[in-house]
Amino acid sequence: MIERLLRRNEVEARCGIARSTIYDMMANGTFPKPVKLGARAVAWPESEITSWLEQRIAQRDECEVSS
Repeated sequence: MIERLLRRNEVEARCGIARSTIYDMMANGTFPKPVKLGARAVAWPESEITSWLEQRIAQRDECEVSS
C-alpha cells in the first residue's frame, strides 16, 4: 500500500506550526524532512508526521511525570 503524502499546508495545520518553524526545525534535525515530488513540490509521509507528533506528546508526558 502506498502511503499518503501531506503537502506543507496540511503539515502546518496538523502540527500547529508555521512554515518558517517547520524549516527551522528541519535544519536543526528536529522535524522530518520532506520527499521531493518535483522541481518545486515537496510532501511529508503521513506516518513520519504522526510519529513526530506522538514523540512530542510522549516528551510532554515524561516531563509531567518527572515534575
